[in-house]
Amino acid sequence: MTKKQQSRQLAKFCANVTFDDIPENIVECLLNLMADWAGSCLAGSHSRQTQIFHQLAKSMGPQSGPCRIIGTNASTSPLFAAMINAASSHVVEQDDLHNSSILHPATVVFPPLFAVAESLNNVSGKEMVAAAAVGYEAGIRVGEFLGLAHYRIFHMTGTSGTIAAAMAVANLLKLNEEETLNALGSAGTQAAGLWAFLGDAADSKQLHTAKASSDGLLAAWTARDGLTGAKSVLEDEQGMGAGMLASGSAELITKDLGTRWALAETSFKWHASCRHTHPAADAMHEIMRNNQLDVNEIESVVVEVYQAAFDVLGAVKTPQSVHQSKFSMGFVLALIAIKGIAGVKEFTDGSIQDPTLLAFHDKVSMVVDGEINRVYPEKWCSRVVVRMVNGKEIRSFIDTPRGDPGYPLSREDISYKACALVEYYETCSRDRMLQLLDDIWTLPKKKNVAGLFG
Repeated sequence: MTKKQQSRQLAKFCANVTFDDIPENIVECLLNLMADWAGSCLAGSHSRQTQIFHQLAKSMGPQSGPCRIIGTNASTSPLFAAMINAASSHVVEQDDLHNSSILHPATVVFPPLFAVAESLNNVSGKEMVAAAAVGYEAGIRVGEFLGLAHYRIFHMTGTSGTIAAAMAVANLLKLNEEETLNALGSAGTQAAGLWAFLGDAADSKQLHTAKASSDGLLAAWTARDGLTGAKSVLEDEQGMGAGMLASGSAELITKDLGTRWALAETSFKWHASCRHTHPAADAMHEIMRNNQLDVNEIESVVVEVYQAAFDVLGAVKTPQSVHQSKFSMGFVLALIAIKGIAGVKEFTDGSIQDPTLLAFHDKVSMVVDGEINRVYPEKWCSRVVVRMVNGKEIRSFIDTPRGDPGYPLSREDISYKACALVEYYETCSRDRMLQLLDDIWTLPKKKNVAGLFG
């Protein structure tokens, strides 16, 4: 493929995908991802961070509109609904993650789609599935193109997530190829999100998803009305790749497009923490379960990780907030070792002040292992080495954490997780959550998806 065609080829694909183009197993996978997202979105809907975006909508948006603010009785415009619902989707750290692109697709794909669907009030379930599949494929491929050098500085869900949102909405709005290309250009020029927030325990992670979702919607909506965008925004010498430290080849954007459905490679998150902690959490759980250890007899824990995990998690020395504790390897392993679980109920203001948990946290250190680093991001691996006070060492290596495509969650698991989330955060009843999940799993049969979260 010659220079400056990847953006155009991606836009062509995104403009033309329909439900009938998507294999049945991929549709089933996408519906599982949507169901998983719904629990996260509802769980975060009343959080402090989400409430700030509510206030923004009240101050600067319409007081009501066609689009529901999920988890509430309030409504607003499509733009603000996409923003608020994307912020709430990323608060509890339970939304999905695609391994090789290091992208959280659901949190930036589904919020703008449901906002637009409610504003149009004539979108079928099949149209929603096709648009969501397009968003996943576009965001994942751009994430793979941007790669690890980009991810070290930029939060991928803020950057390639903006592309994912724009392409999903463009498909739902039935933009033609040229309009979709314009939407791609406008999305790329808005893409942003820096990791600097993590060491300060700042709230920018929710801002990243809020802006990626609403900026993607903005890009597609304005393209529909004639706003033009850069035609080679991804691969141009002054485009996203050049400006955002892309370490992958631009050919990755369009390789096997339409035959490899990358969304099926997306992982579900079982533990309520950063995905980089999950392989080690599984390994620690295996050690504790198989050896019936007394935590007081553990002298130290060394976690062998890949470089990206070290870069992200190493920024948190001692967690100062609940959200920051989810990015602390030591704290997550402390919960696993002492409480046996790192779920939503375990990450609290009280737990981050618990002297027993903090004492164990201080025993944990991370080192980068060359072989583990070599296979990342295709495989997310960790080795945990527990040294006992008597000198005995116990090891566990995990290369397929729970929720990974090689160890997927069942629909029963997804239901359990979603119900646990909404019951803990008191955002809806178990019965209502189960009904919503059933509605999602039968979405292709629905003539109109507006009101699904009513």
